[in-house]
Amino acid sequence: MTDKNISGEKDHYPPINCNRHSEYELAIMHKVMLQLTWADETGQLHIGKVMPLDLKTQDKQEFLIGQSNDGEIHTIRLDKISRSDVDEVIKV
Repeated sequence: MTDKNISGEKDHYPPINCNRHSEYELAIMHKVMLQLTWADETGQLHIGKVMPLDLKTQDKQEFLIGQSNDGEIHTIRLDKISRSDVDEVIKV
């Protein structure tokens, strides 16, 4: 996993909103499948359902670890998630 963009420059990580982080934590606790749109470290766009498994911090960046329907494990940098249905599925 790298935090450099295609030109080799370090990619700045802007922390996400605390409320959004809490919503991901709730989704993990309640085992809620999420519909996400995100860009990977190469910039490729992904759209799919992901079962959130864990959150982790590495090199001052935060990541969602999730498993897609095909069993693939994804490590998604939180600031690279451009759309999430977490608001609709978690009602506390």
